[in-house]
Amino acid sequence: MKKISFVDVIILVGVIIALLIGLFTTKHFRQTADKQIEATSAITFQVFLRGVTVTGEEFPIKANDRTFITIRNVPYTELNVVDVISDSRKTALPSNRAKEQYILVKDPAQPAIYDAVVTISDTAKITKDGAVVGGNKIKMGLPVTLEGESYKFNGTISDVKVSSDVNVNDAGENNQVG
Repeated sequence: MKKISFVDVIILVGVIIALLIGLFTTKHFRQTADKQIEATSAITFQVFLRGVTVTGEEFPIKANDRTFITIRNVPYTELNVVDVISDSRKTALPSNRAKEQYILVKDPAQPAIYDAVVTISDTAKITKDGAVVGGNKIKMGLPVTLEGESYKFNGTISDVKVSSDVNVNDAGENNQVG
C-alpha cells in the first residue's frame, strides 16, 4: 500500500460531505429552492420615477399599456401598466393666507421635469421572503428600468402588494396569501 497524502484526505472528505448533503436533501431535512415556494399569486408593484425629463405634450407611459421591464440590469418581460400618476416638479412658496403657511406652484426653473408613480401587475411566486418575479425578489428600493417605444426610464420600486386570493401551489394545497 502506498502512503495516503493530504490531497487524498481532502478529496475523501469532500466526497463524504457531498453524499451527506444528498442524503439530507432526499430525506427532506434540507429544503431545495422549489420547496420554498409557498404559492403563486398576482401582485402589483409601484415604480417611482424621479426627475424624468419630458418635453412633449403628455407623459409617455399610459394606463392599460404594456411596458418592458428590466430588473437589476437583467431584461425580464413586458408587463401591464395598471395606473400612472405623473406631476411636474413643484416648489413651495410662502402664503399670505392665514390658513395656509405655504402653497405649491409649478417650478418655473424646471418646466419639463416630472415625478411619476407607475403601477404594474404581474404573477409572482410567493416565498417566505416575499414575492419573486423573474428570479428577483421584488422589494422596495429595487432598481428597475421601464422601456417602451418612445421612452426608457430608470426608477425604484416604492410599494409591493400581493393579491389576497387563495391560490393552489404545486403540492395541491390551498394557501391564503396576503
